[in-house]
Amino acid sequence: MTTENSNCNVSGVSRRNFLRTLGAASAAAAALPAAAAFAQQAAPQAAVGQARRRDFGSDMGETRVMNPNTVIISSNENPLGPASSSLEAISKTASLGGRYHQEISAQTVAAFNEIYGLKRGYSALFPGSGGPLDLALMSNIGPDKPLVMADPSYEQGTRAAQAMKAPLFAVKLTPTYAHDVKAMLAAHPSPGAYYIVNPNNPTGTMTPKADIMWLLKNKPKGSVVIVDEAYFHFSTDDSMLDQVAADQDLIVMRTFSKIYGMAGLRAGFAAGRPDLLMKFATVAQPARSLASISITSAAGAKAALQDKDLIATRRKINADNRSETLEFLSKKGYTVLPGSQANFFMVDVKRPGHDFQQQMMKEEVAIGRTWAAMPTYVRVTVGTKDEMAKFQTAFVKCMDTAPTPGPVNGASLYLPTHYTPSELFRGEFHG
Repeated sequence: MTTENSNCNVSGVSRRNFLRTLGAASAAAAALPAAAAFAQQAAPQAAVGQARRRDFGSDMGETRVMNPNTVIISSNENPLGPASSSLEAISKTASLGGRYHQEISAQTVAAFNEIYGLKRGYSALFPGSGGPLDLALMSNIGPDKPLVMADPSYEQGTRAAQAMKAPLFAVKLTPTYAHDVKAMLAAHPSPGAYYIVNPNNPTGTMTPKADIMWLLKNKPKGSVVIVDEAYFHFSTDDSMLDQVAADQDLIVMRTFSKIYGMAGLRAGFAAGRPDLLMKFATVAQPARSLASISITSAAGAKAALQDKDLIATRRKINADNRSETLEFLSKKGYTVLPGSQANFFMVDVKRPGHDFQQQMMKEEVAIGRTWAAMPTYVRVTVGTKDEMAKFQTAFVKCMDTAPTPGPVNGASLYLPTHYTPSELFRGEFHG
């Protein structure tokens, strides 16, 4: 395979300096108001011993303080973990850890570009996708450049709008739980960005590529469409990456945290025209200490990309476990939101979702949170066959238990006494 030249130019800036700038901006973005503002709104309700949560991030699981027997199906992680091909590459690369070896990251970028038909400079590799998602959002919105997104959808868009003091227009999903692109277009005459999560989080449902193409064609000049394809590999639909290659006003996010099972290893891509990626550096001034992906994570990501059977195999495992669970719930008469093509689904528990979350924790099953637009629905990650069997038993037991009296308050997030993992947080505990 031909590797990318680490010194090739992108709009007059060397590839190496470009990536360093992006890495620095990613690190600096973590200190921006998005995290701080959200932290103030969602302060922990309880502590475990002397511990407390301090650092809020974007798409990383929080530190876990719970019974080791607990089934964790709350963070949309892949219980299969990294593929054997990735583990082998990580093991071989670890011995090189005494040096920086930037060429390993360059090789991973080259592999990504080759697979998806992208030219040099059209993608950048990061430690995870949360940082670059912030950069993609924040570099295109502001007080005079609103953000348009769906409701419900992944809250990182909301937090980015708060941080940048950008007006936010949240548009309801269609009756089939797709992004309503025509309503999104009508929401504002000249937004800075449209944010589309596909499959959507938390519904798991797809927005047809034709709809996103329509939005790209009809959107106002100067607006950017940001498509978050974190869960795309679990679906059977078409990606938008070919439109990046076609030089559209588009940024596509990809992560290795989901189907590739590398959530704790941190690897992700942002793909877009070089001018759109270069704008990331405008979010924050470069720091002296530069953030970059580790060589082991880069090597593991490259191996995963080149593992030809990995996606199809894992997609089927997820689909089989999801279908079996949904069939069980439907036969029991429970209401499941239809159409998920992701590694999670939503189910109506007929009570405040956070109360049900607590009940399930007592059964040693950690499920996901609820959203303000759907306060009685909880999100459940698809785990292994055995984990979903335990979920089914616990779910029926909790549904047969009388709900705690009280109104449905529509809270978008509940932080229980046991810190349930969530891709919203990067958790740190301090004594």
